[in-house]
Amino acid sequence: MDNEMILEKSWLKRNWRWALPLVGIILSGIAIILSLVPSDSASDFTTAFRDEALYANAVERSNENKEVLNTLGTLEPVGNMAILESNVEYSDNNKSVNLSVRVKGDKGKGRMDVKASKRENMWQYSLIKIRIKDPEKEIVVLE
Repeated sequence: MDNEMILEKSWLKRNWRWALPLVGIILSGIAIILSLVPSDSASDFTTAFRDEALYANAVERSNENKEVLNTLGTLEPVGNMAILESNVEYSDNNKSVNLSVRVKGDKGKGRMDVKASKRENMWQYSLIKIRIKDPEKEIVVLE
């Protein structure tokens, strides 16, 4: 009897014919998706992601509104995923912002729209309102 070892080919050697084109297709898809995202939009999200005070102050002001407390309860701080899902538009050299971000409270959830301008490293809010789908309602916190 021979006790020869049977060496099996590696996974890559066995499957290179379909794996190599698949990797190429995936990398091409990623490149196409990245080229479709406007660079201004990507930088707006990065700026919004870093500026926690913008969201925190707006949520704090909303939590002082009785109608918000009665309808949604106390709002939770805006999470990172909510920021990624938000609509953010900076202008005036990142000194003004229009944003819409989802918020969640003890009793429900909604969407907070904010317009603000930065003066002396502090955000001055010109609009804070919260939109609720069910029942359809709009709560103006600051106008």
